[in-house]
Amino acid sequence: MARKIIVDSDMGTDDAVATTMLLFHPDLEVVALTATEGCVPAARANCNLQAILAALDPPRYPRLGMASETLDAPPINSAYLYGDDGLGNSHLKIPSKQHLLPADKVIVESFRRDPGRVTFVALGPLTNLARALLRDPAIEELIDQVIIVGGSVSGIGNITPAAEFNFYFDPVSTRQIFHSRTTKLLIPLDATQQLHFGLDLFDDLPSNDTRAGHLCREILPFTFRSFRQRLGRETITLNDVVGALAAVDPTIFEFTRMAGDVETQGEITRGASVFDLRPLPEWRMNIDVATSIDLQRARQTITGLLQHAGRLTAN
Repeated sequence: MARKIIVDSDMGTDDAVATTMLLFHPDLEVVALTATEGCVPAARANCNLQAILAALDPPRYPRLGMASETLDAPPINSAYLYGDDGLGNSHLKIPSKQHLLPADKVIVESFRRDPGRVTFVALGPLTNLARALLRDPAIEELIDQVIIVGGSVSGIGNITPAAEFNFYFDPVSTRQIFHSRTTKLLIPLDATQQLHFGLDLFDDLPSNDTRAGHLCREILPFTFRSFRQRLGRETITLNDVVGALAAVDPTIFEFTRMAGDVETQGEITRGASVFDLRPLPEWRMNIDVATSIDLQRARQTITGLLQHAGRLTAN
């Protein structure tokens, strides 16, 4: 029986690649795709969600949930890394959809429909899941598992010196999920940034005459250029793509049970993830954190799943 998942993301380049992997995985059923504000504003995230799904045209369409603006969101412009549209300035065509529901409503209904059988895969800020729990607190007991891509155990961030982007964007929601009774896996920067991709990645992508291959080849070149021009790097990291592997095969990672929390108000530490690693921690152990990754298996799994998506989307 296929594992049911909700894929929630802020609809940037690595989210699109991760979604491609997950939508066509033979042992996964994506019951819902939900957009959240983050690397792009809510309106753009909603456009990208519909455009990505239309570009891939999977045999089974999931339900769609729309993003709304995040309260107290910091002013962030990620265009220098992901393009004005968040997808490498690919300007994908956006189909017209009617009667699209807010993400938190779709999330609640998905957990209610299959209690205890749906995993929530958070590739972006945790805004939508936090809102869903506020809308219907009882679903906390109905969630199979929450996979969170974000945070940093080392304390080294990628948007500020102390914070990872997803946690920094909405630390209040992140802290709410950390404190919830849900079963949680965290894939932090410490794990995702171990895997780097060079230009040889294009040799392993599906051909351009497949929907999956065309999408990846449209959006990824901008990422390589921006990493080289802005960061001085010849390789790129795809945090959400690596993190999504936890939904595919968690044995690719090694996990350690930890006691974690998130700073919400610090002047220079907003969104910092903090773990009580003392010999006698006083905090409750509340999350399993990926501490290492099998790089060879991770790379092979990513390229293998993209090739599989290509075969299923050949023209």
